Amino acid sequence: MKRGAWIVLGLVLLLRLPFLYQAIQGDDVYYLAGAQHAQIDPLHPNHARYVFLGKVVDMQGHPHPPLNAWTLGALLALFGDVREVPFHAAYILFSAVAALAMYSLAVRFSSRPMLATLLFLATPAFVVNGNSLESDLPLLAFWMASVALFVAAADRRSLKLLSAAGLALALAAMAAYQTLALVPILAVYLWLDRRRWRAGWVALLVPPLALAAWQLWERVSTGAMPAAVLAGFFKTYDLQSLANKLRNAAALIGHAAWLVFPGLILAAFRRLWPVAIAAAVVGLLLDPSPLFWASFATGALLMVSLGVGRTDFLRAWALIFFAAALALFFAGSARYLLPMAAPVALLVTERLRDRPKWLAAGFALQMAFSLALAVVNYQHWDGYRRAAQALAPEAARSRVWINGEWGLRFYLESEGGLPLQEGQAVQPGEIVVSSDLAYPIPFTTGGGQLTRMADWEIRPALPLRLIALCARSAWSTASLGLRPFDLSTGAIDRVRAEVVVERQPTLEYLPMNAPEADSQIASGIYQLEENRYRWTAGRAVVLLKSPAQPAPLSVTFFLSPVTPARRVALWLDGVLLIERTYAAPGLYTLVSPPVLPKQPAASAAFTVDKTFSPPGDQRVLGVILSGIGFRTD
Repeated sequence: MKRGAWIVLGLVLLLRLPFLYQAIQGDDVYYLAGAQHAQIDPLHPNHARYVFLGKVVDMQGHPHPPLNAWTLGALLALFGDVREVPFHAAYILFSAVAALAMYSLAVRFSSRPMLATLLFLATPAFVVNGNSLESDLPLLAFWMASVALFVAAADRRSLKLLSAAGLALALAAMAAYQTLALVPILAVYLWLDRRRWRAGWVALLVPPLALAAWQLWERVSTGAMPAAVLAGFFKTYDLQSLANKLRNAAALIGHAAWLVFPGLILAAFRRLWPVAIAAAVVGLLLDPSPLFWASFATGALLMVSLGVGRTDFLRAWALIFFAAALALFFAGSARYLLPMAAPVALLVTERLRDRPKWLAAGFALQMAFSLALAVVNYQHWDGYRRAAQALAPEAARSRVWINGEWGLRFYLESEGGLPLQEGQAVQPGEIVVSSDLAYPIPFTTGGGQLTRMADWEIRPALPLRLIALCARSAWSTASLGLRPFDLSTGAIDRVRAEVVVERQPTLEYLPMNAPEADSQIASGIYQLEENRYRWTAGRAVVLLKSPAQPAPLSVTFFLSPVTPARRVALWLDGVLLIERTYAAPGLYTLVSPPVLPKQPAASAAFTVDKTFSPPGDQRVLGVILSGIGFRTD
């Protein structure tokens, strides 16, 4: 056992050390925001506020409890800044705990424990996502430790081991809500083997009690329970819609095929191949790509195989967690199934225990594939880091706005950049860095035009894609496709830096759907909707070409029944021209007396007395604007 444990530890180090300089990626940036907030409010790291997709959001409704933010907060306090190498080195501990727990379980449940552990280590999501700073590895570490310690405690009737298992269960609960699925999973183990052990049944209360205590603490100290805030987000953004749930299910079935090498699944459960053939037909209807329907068929074969035959702990573990994943999740990401990798590896190993060469070959092929994915993933996020480093001199001289999320945003913020917000106008002389992939938002240029400064294309040589412009992969989210990964040589992303160059306005009257609108809107006006109108903020400013003769300044707007605004005003170059109060909602046009600006370009402002923000929308809204400018006809 000890020799095997050292071998496992050595393998974990070999797996992680080459990726210590992994760039900040994916949702790392949001957990790091929680870590930064923990420096000033350590009891509430999830109360961080940050800009997300152009809106200021509150992390209180984050889908994960604060264990990972606390962990990163401790590292941030220790090192003083976010540093890739020491942070990833610290996170190797979670990989080591998960691997050692897997080996302990393999000794208990498998006649070939080392091969079963190797299959677990080669799981693509473990290899790739184990190099991130998200909550997946902390959850997996404490999940696996909980199961290994609980099984050992039950087998030996050891209260000491049970206490350790209870601590691991509490930590897992503070890493992710899906830890609640461990309650029925461990209950099955007790029922099958130790149903009279009362202490074990009592220990199963730890995850719900830990989460309940945290929820109550938040309610008492801040006035809101995180679960209630999260439920509100689900409702506002319709995250649990039927369409999302069906995509989630299809993607997770495809991901299940790659928990171990698919050839091993087909070999282990070859008697149920008719199930795979039927599932392949269904998969062909969802996505004609051979990669998807073959993965979908193999995943369906695995799931049906788990439900056939006698009930045992490993089958129950896999099936209960998969059912929980279908119920809880909506994005269909590969990393969601990490807590299910262990029982699948153990079951497949036992089914093929007389075929050790097959198992060894399956491990070698799967590990080579997973490492290739990890290399592509490394190069993707390193591309953002390199782009930010190249822009550092410009960021030192000019204001840089970041039109994108993930690692691009993190590294540009580290150079002094600021995230772009909805309705914000970028002024002449300022720089906008945009990603085609990382959820860019529309913006206006405040009277200028965009001039390209630099471009970066992220295109790894290996023809594998996890998330990319050219991919239909559900590796991160099923909203981009259903395939577990994709095969392509196309660009993952394209990043561009553009500077706003001052340009004189060309229109005297500016309809909101005019092609020139974005270049003449200075501030306080949001993106075009229905190709007709735009919402304003409390103050909307546009640049207009001055008329040759005195002309009235006119604005056409709609007072919606939901807006509280009733008093509006028109300004020209800082001087109030006209102000009026309206008693009821409706479409109105406000016209000033004729005026003649002193300069070739004039600044027109439209203000309202009250604003509001609809549920789920962080924008501050005034009225609906159709057009504004000088009427010379």
